Amino acid sequence: MIELGVNIDHVATVRQARRGHEPDPVWAAIEAQLGGADGITVHLREDRRHIHDEDVRRLREQTHVKLNLEMAATEEMVAIARRIRPEMAMLVPEGRAEITTEGGLDVLADEPRLTELVARLAGEGIIVSAFIDADLRQVEAARRSGIAVCEIHTGPYAHAFHAHGRDPDSVQVRAQLLRIATAGAAIRALGMRFNAGHALNYANVQAVARLEGVRELHIGHAIVSRALFVGMRAAVAEMKRLMVEAARSSPASADAGGAR
Repeated sequence: MIELGVNIDHVATVRQARRGHEPDPVWAAIEAQLGGADGITVHLREDRRHIHDEDVRRLREQTHVKLNLEMAATEEMVAIARRIRPEMAMLVPEGRAEITTEGGLDVLADEPRLTELVARLAGEGIIVSAFIDADLRQVEAARRSGIAVCEIHTGPYAHAFHAHGRDPDSVQVRAQLLRIATAGAAIRALGMRFNAGHALNYANVQAVARLEGVRELHIGHAIVSRALFVGMRAAVAEMKRLMVEAARSSPASADAGGAR
């Protein structure tokens, strides 16, 4: 069954606007769990612009679903991950000037160093993921590096969806979906887990959730935005419902049902 990882970074962004104590991202994580989240994602950035070290420590102690720690591939972050031991550590590119993560990690360009770093994280029992573009060369490099999970960057698909009439059948949108599906098939063929995320929302999520073999979708901004109006539990529950509904209606799901 497809799973939902809820990114709560922007709850901390609101907190940091006043440098105060609320809203508490840990409370948000608990509300997300109660809404049906299968995991919680946070990005501990070098500049600590939203999530802080203490947030990660408290999340590790107080949440009861898996914790996915997004992190740059730096020695500082490796040390933190090895101490905290989240269920998953997702390696992402990081730029100080960016508003959010822009583009996938270039595993191919940094393969030897990443191979050693991945081995150290995996040695602590942490599942290592990489956020990559839908590029077969990056998929193959991830496999050689020992990475267990590839999360495909869905930003180009989401931007095409927004720019071309919010129409999943438009040529441009279908082309981006095909790129994601092709990368996902390669990931699975190489024995890795296929996840996806970035810029997914309530309007565009279902086409991605229908893709064959996608295991998890990681979604943050859209859910936190909706939660301002309906609350975190309801926002998470609605996103999870859309995902499950789409996954159950996919051709692959129908074939599996027929086989039984």
